[in-house]
Amino acid sequence: MDTLTLSDPHPGETRHALVARTLRGAVTRGLLPEGTRLPGHRRLAQRLGVSRNTLVDALTQLHAEGYVRPRGRSGTVISVPVISVPVISVPVISGPVNSGPGHATTAHPGGGVTAPAPDGRPLPLSAWAIRALEGQVEEVGGDRYAVDFRVGRPVPDLYPEAAWTQALARRAAQVTHPHPHDPLGPLETRRALAAYLNAQRGARVTPDMVMLTGGTQSALDALARVFLEPGRLAVVEDPTYAGARAALAATGADVTGVPVDDRGLRTDALPPGATLAYVTPGCQYPTAVSLGADRRQALIAWAAAANAFILEDDYAADLHLTSRPPPVLQGLAPDRVILLGSFSKSLAPVTRSGFLVAPPGVLRVLTGTRPLTDRLPGRLDALALADVLASGAYARHLRRARTAVFSRQEVLVGALRTHLPGWPVLPVASGLHLYLPLPPPWTEVDVLARAARQGVGLSPVAPLSQGGHPPAVLLGFAALSTAELTDGAARLGTALTPAPDADPGYGVISTLR
Repeated sequence: MDTLTLSDPHPGETRHALVARTLRGAVTRGLLPEGTRLPGHRRLAQRLGVSRNTLVDALTQLHAEGYVRPRGRSGTVISVPVISVPVISVPVISGPVNSGPGHATTAHPGGGVTAPAPDGRPLPLSAWAIRALEGQVEEVGGDRYAVDFRVGRPVPDLYPEAAWTQALARRAAQVTHPHPHDPLGPLETRRALAAYLNAQRGARVTPDMVMLTGGTQSALDALARVFLEPGRLAVVEDPTYAGARAALAATGADVTGVPVDDRGLRTDALPPGATLAYVTPGCQYPTAVSLGADRRQALIAWAAAANAFILEDDYAADLHLTSRPPPVLQGLAPDRVILLGSFSKSLAPVTRSGFLVAPPGVLRVLTGTRPLTDRLPGRLDALALADVLASGAYARHLRRARTAVFSRQEVLVGALRTHLPGWPVLPVASGLHLYLPLPPPWTEVDVLARAARQGVGLSPVAPLSQGGHPPAVLLGFAALSTAELTDGAARLGTALTPAPDADPGYGVISTLR
């Protein structure tokens, strides 16, 4: 502990993220073994040369990732998350993400740093690989909760299994027939997608603007490789989907987070000189707010002035619950907006059926570079998707799914308002989770720890933010039954009563001292 010093900062890295990375690296290199009790936060902050608040923010993030555990009046102890992948030794290559030329450290798939492999031989990883590994947010897995509200869980009872399997069966014989290669995907599917997006999402799309993908993440990777490199700037919302930030940052470009408020992205805070901006205007992830008309126009004007492209992730549009979803941004500026979509949440995650819509010039570049990095998704899935869209089966499925998801949300909102009176529990218009801001003096560490003791799993927001977004948690509700939703809300009511100021054994200030 006496030799612990702050690591060299990465470009654009916030102070609390730097502290979190320093401590995470000390844990995974074995400098801070499991069970080590950290000094009081004032003393540790002085040793690292940062403010007390910065240290508290870093420890909040590390607790969410599983690297530390609050122990009430006993302080905070080190906890090593379970890693389910082989440990490899990796030399750090000099450059923006490193501590300096020749300095060796180790990393593992999933982010962070690990102990060396037994034979000690390093893998000659590229700077891109190291950035990609460091940019990922680990899921602290292995926990089993009586009620699991963590986001990202599949909802199999809402998938249109019969319609999908029938479409697959109808198309199965066709995939073996000779067919001309199309780097964008089958024209039949692209026509069905263009018709659907124009009619249902207010897009301005022709089939030659559509490329089929394996999902949003593969599309982000392809676009980041084409447009970004060290020295360029990309913009993301803050907080945002961690996979988007990781894909953009892996290129070596600087990635800047722009704050989000109750009206979505703060367009007045957009920096000049960016090449790409990743946004979720229809349903901001994770706050679930929608970007207003004035800010949409401001975002488009900014992109035109900067000669930048907007990457619009329309991930939740098909699960808009209370009214017709706002039209896509792409319909306002098809020359500046690249629309990304996937059917993994609304259809089935196994289909790998995603798409992007881009100006023809962008698609020409993507089809030229695609053979080096990616393959088209399966033709059978693509043709089945065309049938499901064109036949009306998808629209019928969505009506049923929206009704079921909305009903589950109503149950959870009502139960939370009963068991947590006075908390800011609000329904959302789109998506499969609730965003719950934490009223003072609550912190994410407090809420996650207390909820876990009552057998309830929640998702923190801190790992999704670079700039210290106000504390909040996410509650995924679509995968749970009515009984589980009401039980979970009751357990949370028990867990979060009384508040931290009535119980000095909880809370960041008391537990981290």
